[in-house]
Amino acid sequence: MSADTAPPMRWRSLTVAWGLTVVWGLLILRLLQIQGWQREQFTRRATRQQQSFEIVPARPGDLVDRRGRLLATTVSVQSLFLDPQAVSDPLATALALEAAIGIPADTLQERILNAQDKRFLWIKRRLTDDEVNRILIARLPRTEWGFRSEFQREYPQGALAGHILGWRDIDGMPHGGVEESLHSRLIGTPGRRPIVRDSRGFVIAIDGEQSEPATPGENIQLSIDTVTQLHVERQLDKLMEQHRPHGACAVVLDPWSGEVLAMASRPAFNPTQPDQAPPNSWRNLAIQAAYEPGSTFKPLIVAGALDEGVIRNDESFHCGHGVYRMGPRVLHDHHRYGSLTVKEILVKSSNVGMARIGERMTNTRLEHVARQLGFGRRTGIELPGELPGTLHPIEEWTIYSTGSIPMGQELTATPLQLLAAHGALANGGHWVTPHLTLSRPGTGSSSNVLSTEVFGHESARWVVQEAMTDVVLRGTGTKARIDEYPLFGKTGTSQKIEPNGKYSHTRHVSSFVCGAPVIAPRVVVIVTVDEPTSAGSDYGGIVAAPVAAEIVREVLPYMQVPTRISDRRP
Repeated sequence: MSADTAPPMRWRSLTVAWGLTVVWGLLILRLLQIQGWQREQFTRRATRQQQSFEIVPARPGDLVDRRGRLLATTVSVQSLFLDPQAVSDPLATALALEAAIGIPADTLQERILNAQDKRFLWIKRRLTDDEVNRILIARLPRTEWGFRSEFQREYPQGALAGHILGWRDIDGMPHGGVEESLHSRLIGTPGRRPIVRDSRGFVIAIDGEQSEPATPGENIQLSIDTVTQLHVERQLDKLMEQHRPHGACAVVLDPWSGEVLAMASRPAFNPTQPDQAPPNSWRNLAIQAAYEPGSTFKPLIVAGALDEGVIRNDESFHCGHGVYRMGPRVLHDHHRYGSLTVKEILVKSSNVGMARIGERMTNTRLEHVARQLGFGRRTGIELPGELPGTLHPIEEWTIYSTGSIPMGQELTATPLQLLAAHGALANGGHWVTPHLTLSRPGTGSSSNVLSTEVFGHESARWVVQEAMTDVVLRGTGTKARIDEYPLFGKTGTSQKIEPNGKYSHTRHVSSFVCGAPVIAPRVVVIVTVDEPTSAGSDYGGIVAAPVAAEIVREVLPYMQVPTRISDRRP
């Protein structure tokens, strides 16, 4: 090498050497930083990337009827998932799964290909035992798929009491019924457990010592009786077939405790197959349909008038031979009645007679009685979506109201509201909150159950044992007469309101409310029929009364109530 080229070569060698020295120095400093100064920080970060907490779902509580029969329960089932990045042959996997679970192979292949950037893909949830077995037989590569245990809600009674129970979707979320309203008690408290995953995301360890177990949900006992519910639903099905209404509902209530023994609405749905329910089946008409109660409201006003002392049960009112003028308004009866006693006004369902009692009451007393009986507010039953009905402020009442309210017009109520009010007549004068849950052990009573005195005992007793009993024996409710038990009751036929604000002459809501036995009643029952369409079925005494009577005929023997004997409540 010449003298001229030696210095540049040495310079380049030195430059490279110094460069390597600097690089190695920086690497050494970085290693010292990682292993020394920031060791704990990076250790925590690595641990976070490998370790996480998995939520452990809680098992929802069961629902049982008053005798312990299972209405809703939860079972553990397997759900299938894939790791799309681990699937080497999407078509082969899809074909194998098609034979196992019935989903078309082209659909499965498309789903797998569309999820290639993911490590988790649900294929089918809530598998049957047969599907699980067929998947195992398919012998797919174990790195591609896995099972995960999930909870599934089941309803052993099928469609029975669907509107009371509601349902839960595939993710366990409640929809309607007590599943929704009692969700906070049923759902329980989830647990959690620490898990460690490898670089591919697979679980390699579970730290059992730090796990927090889930707390199962509360088992809740409902007031309904499965056998009573079955009787009611069968009677409603017969009614729907015979009279072809738009809808119908029925409720059976214990007037002393306020416990709902049965509640059914038609059209119905099956909580085990909610996806097959028709759109008009979700409404529970017993609490979500408000209508003018019509003549079923009349006994309540008579009891209030007796209690206020503005009428006597032995006096008579002249009914104008079917025509009566109240200021600018002219009222008509279906028949040309002359003088009628208070009892006959109810037995014959005279509108004029009720209007004359309304004049004695005045709007102030009428409004007070209606408010005391719960009209214009929700009953408080443990179901979502209950309507309050309508009862206008007293300031909006007019002379028309004085005659309309006693006839059951100018206000609306749900069937349950009306039945709860009649429960106050049946039990001697106390309005009791209707409810669906029985008391929790050690509490002594169901939550939020109120009992308020609204009538004197004698007023309520006379209306039930004298007037409403005669309605069934010789009045508008004779089709509710049964040989086994004496009934008291009242029919109602209310006109629906047309879009123009006027009463319809063709569209009616027919209803019947009754109770038995006459002395110390064990049950009160309401049947409401929305727009019956078969010929001659407009009136409550024709379409609703026989169904309510059949419910009583079936339920009381089941409750071991002696026939034709007044079974006094202890």
